[in-house]
This record gives sequence, structure tokens and C-alpha cells, in this order.
Amino acid sequence: MIILIRYTNVQWTDEGEVSSVLVNFSGHTSDRNININGNIPLTAEEYQGNEAISALTGIVKQHLAAQLSE
Repeated sequence: MIILIRYTNVQWTDEGEVSSVLVNFSGHTSDRNININGNIPLTAEEYQGNEAISALTGIVKQHLAAQLSE
């Protein structure tokens, strides 16, 4: 599955710290027979240290796998 991070929407506290982040993504298989898109909400703790696109992609894949296995 190819996952693309479309954008992140960062929510800030009044003190200027991250309070939460919404990661918007889209994805598809290499033959494009399966398409998926959505948003993954992250806490400030989940986002901290995972700001890089490669890290966010991994987090999205983990969340998707967990949701699909339910």
C-alpha cells in the first residue's frame, strides 16, 4: 500500500504548544484496485518526535492495520 500524507492540521494551546494533530492521508495499492483516504488524530505525545513524513506514514500504516484487523 502506498500512503501519501496530504497535510497535517496542528492544534495549539494558548501557550504555543502542540495539543493535537490531525494527519490527512490517501493511499492506494500499486495497481490502484484499492483506494483509501482519511484522517488519523494524534496526541501531542504521539506527534512529538514523529514530525517527519516518513514517520507519519508509518504511524498511519499502523493505525490502518489496527482498524482493518478489527
